[in-house]
Amino acid sequence: MKNLYLLRHAKSSWDDPSLSDAERPLNGRGRRDAPRMGAALSARLSTMTFHVSPAKRAQQTFAALQQSWAGLEAQHGITAPTLYTFDYWEVLRWIAAQPDDTDSLALVGHNPALTELVNFLVGPGTLGNLPTAGWAELSICIDEWLQAPDAKGEGELVYHLFPKSLAQSDGGH
Repeated sequence: MKNLYLLRHAKSSWDDPSLSDAERPLNGRGRRDAPRMGAALSARLSTMTFHVSPAKRAQQTFAALQQSWAGLEAQHGITAPTLYTFDYWEVLRWIAAQPDDTDSLALVGHNPALTELVNFLVGPGTLGNLPTAGWAELSICIDEWLQAPDAKGEGELVYHLFPKSLAQSDGGH
């Protein structure tokens, strides 16, 4: 059994059209939501290593998680260039290449790749959309990461958390 933790980067800014897609930073909502997600996730999970897309918005999302996740330090974020993709097959191939010395992988990446990855591993229609700063935890019935591309429908969405849920539970503050 392997566990896959997926976090879509927080909301990014489109204010500066001169920036490339990879250079777009978080906007105000993204800077607000990511630390709130870090606080909520830290209340239920141990510190873990995150593999992070090199896109500025993904890097800033991981940095913002650290603000409210006790023990989550810069060294827990590993930049993985392959994760700057919108194609779930590329993410799946990256997962398959990971060493089996860990039963869990945590990623900070992009849509539609992450939503499509959930729907591939769990089943069509499991998740309509992983929103910005949205979190999904999957349990996959495989013994080795190498088996992930063949694990269509073998996973279970065991938990998810979206910033909108936090807004409802804390009055939006």
